[in-house]
Amino acid sequence: MKQIDLLNTPTVKLLVEDNVAAVTSDAELLTVSSAIYNGGFKRVKAILNIQVPEGYSDVKLHEDPLRLVKASSAKVGVHDSYLAMITAAKIANRHQVAKSDGDIAVNVVATAGASHGESAGEHIDAEHLDGTINIIVVINGNPTDSCLVAAFVTATEAKTAALNDLDIRSRYSGEAATGTITDSLSVATTNTGQTIELGGPASKLGQLVASCVREAVYMAVQKQDNTLPSRSIAARLKARHLPVERLASEFSKVKSLNADEKEIAEKLNAILSNPLHASFLMAAAKLDDDVKKGVIPSEFGSIPDVSERFGSLILGTNASREKTELEEVDLPPFTKQALLNILQSSLP
Repeated sequence: MKQIDLLNTPTVKLLVEDNVAAVTSDAELLTVSSAIYNGGFKRVKAILNIQVPEGYSDVKLHEDPLRLVKASSAKVGVHDSYLAMITAAKIANRHQVAKSDGDIAVNVVATAGASHGESAGEHIDAEHLDGTINIIVVINGNPTDSCLVAAFVTATEAKTAALNDLDIRSRYSGEAATGTITDSLSVATTNTGQTIELGGPASKLGQLVASCVREAVYMAVQKQDNTLPSRSIAARLKARHLPVERLASEFSKVKSLNADEKEIAEKLNAILSNPLHASFLMAAAKLDDDVKKGVIPSEFGSIPDVSERFGSLILGTNASREKTELEEVDLPPFTKQALLNILQSSLP
């Protein structure tokens, strides 16, 4: 079993064994948690993050999650006074961040799989629950109950900020992700030292919590999903529900291109590997994000007109085409116009 010390928190340790990462304490920790087992406001001596073993079915897990919890807790010698979260992300891909300011120390351990990213408020129809962000925050300090809840909210905001930093998108809509469908968060405190009243993002405690959580989630997602900040434009467009296959299908409707779906797909792959074209398309995709959210500045005027003029910038010309032909192409306006201009110049 691996034992890891926490920064400036001598009474608390991180234990790692097989599919379990456990924060254990000599004295009771006050916790606020969304954990599947023993969540809520509790006093416990251990917080567990448990990885679902490979081959463990969703049905088996949902019918009796406590069986997995009890079997896993025993691996780290924990049998009572604990709460537990469950994840499909690998414990080996966890990331730990710790920071302190004066007499306050914050330690964060996160595992994060973002394959089921979601944007809060959208319709979600999910069958599988793999891909989870689980976060443990340990505060060596003495926050009030309301401060602890504020720190919980701050940690949640920081998680979303980390996903935005990586441009993680919702699996269901392609919009910017705010989390995944099965996230869990546990914030614990040792209740030592002077009373802390504030845990929001501008407070000393909140800034420590947010900074640690944002970094921990940012790194854990990369470890789990290989979601690198430098991933390809093709991957970024696919996450927006614009894979090459869909683009080729839509552009094959443009008769003036004189190309079938396969030819267009081949050309699109070449276009997406061109640095100038890729940067232009990334700009178009970000403009389309704002179109979808309804936050295009009023100076833009007509979206169809400005997107057409935008698309022509890549070639320095205004290619002519029948507007009725473009109406059949079901793609976001800036991406559509940008790619059409590039395709028209590159296809015979």
